[in-house]
Amino acid sequence: MPVPSLPITRAPGDRAPIEVRDALVIWIGAWLVGQVLAAAVAAASGHTNVVDAGPVWFFGIAVAGWVPLVAGVWGAGRRFGTGNLASDFGYSFRPIDLIGLPLGVLTQLVLVPLLYWPLRTAWPSTFTRTHLEQRARDLWDHASGGGLVLLVLVVAVGAPLVEELVYRGLLQGAFTRRLDDVLGVVLVAAIFAIVHFQPVETPGLFVVGLVLGTCALRTRRLGMGVLAHMAFNATGLVLVAVK
Repeated sequence: MPVPSLPITRAPGDRAPIEVRDALVIWIGAWLVGQVLAAAVAAASGHTNVVDAGPVWFFGIAVAGWVPLVAGVWGAGRRFGTGNLASDFGYSFRPIDLIGLPLGVLTQLVLVPLLYWPLRTAWPSTFTRTHLEQRARDLWDHASGGGLVLLVLVVAVGAPLVEELVYRGLLQGAFTRRLDDVLGVVLVAAIFAIVHFQPVETPGLFVVGLVLGTCALRTRRLGMGVLAHMAFNATGLVLVAVK
């Protein structure tokens, strides 16, 4: 006869005990809804390419994709935890998290180029700097004035805030709770890289995911990773702007 399980007791500050299966279902469902909403906004713009649609529509498309993800994570917290993002997913900031800013810059300027050096040597026509920067450059070249502000808000502010909550907060929290810490970080970094659907950028995104995942693992919070992610993306935009 099976022994009945005891109810889960959680001290203040404990993370929401979300299982990997539940986390994946929530993420996939929210991501699919976000893709549908983003596609609807893109269709309303009258353009087939987000670059041609312009920064305002780009901002709207991004927000449409983010809202279901944030709602899904918050709903997961409400169901399995306290409903407080700081308590359930470590979504909080401390002064020490400022280390994330130089870490993000160094990842963009040193770590990622070191990764691509052998790849570029082996496949020179695939991993060119032009291919790696193409998406960011197209967005930057088609924005001006207020459009540049919206572009920066999406890339350097909104994306890091949402993606760290989803990937390191929800998914990595569930994976590392169930699996080995290192394996959890690696698997979520792979998911993070693949889901961007940019094959030439996948190796770099995987390495970035490892850095951000390590920040979350070592601090048990998301603040340092959020700031590192912001610095990484912002540095990428600066590199595109000055070339």
